Amino acid sequence: MRFGHIAGDRMLDLVNTVAWRLGGPDRSEHLRSFSDVVEWCTEAGLIGPEDAAALRGLADRDEALAERERRRVVEARELTYAALFEHDAAAAAGLTAMYRTAIAAAELVRADDRWQWTDRETDLRTPRHRIVRGLVALTQRADLDRLHQCEDAKCGWVYLDTSPRRNRRWCDTKDCGDRNRTRAYYARQKAAREG
Repeated sequence: MRFGHIAGDRMLDLVNTVAWRLGGPDRSEHLRSFSDVVEWCTEAGLIGPEDAAALRGLADRDEALAERERRRVVEARELTYAALFEHDAAAAAGLTAMYRTAIAAAELVRADDRWQWTDRETDLRTPRHRIVRGLVALTQRADLDRLHQCEDAKCGWVYLDTSPRRNRRWCDTKDCGDRNRTRAYYARQKAAREG
């Protein structure tokens, strides 16, 4: 898989499609093309292989619209981050408006033993609509008290802390955790030498 899936919810994994969120000039976008959006949706189980191929074909025929849709997905991601982590009411209102559009493009249908949203058609808006519906569902989770952001100064990745003691500090202990522990170790060594 190309994208990180460490957050405990696929929509939080979408929030993590920007690297070094808090890193200023080091910040790096992972959704750089509409094809990246489709690939993320495929990895997250929002789009199947046949729809992915159809969407890539549609994007090839209308690159400008595909790029606008990519930007809208990034906008939805950033509105969700602002609503969840900055408690931004305007961001929540923006996400609500996007949700209304996403719901208007779908029907609630029964599939097996549950109800789900089904898009009336597959077009370049489909990834955004499915993502927005998922993002709003994320905001309704009962366990958002476990929502946490990596304590690395630049990382900014988010996750649900499901550790028994709720003391998870890093998005990934082998990445940000190791880097920060190493940094702290060398800082202590330097302080001991200078002290």
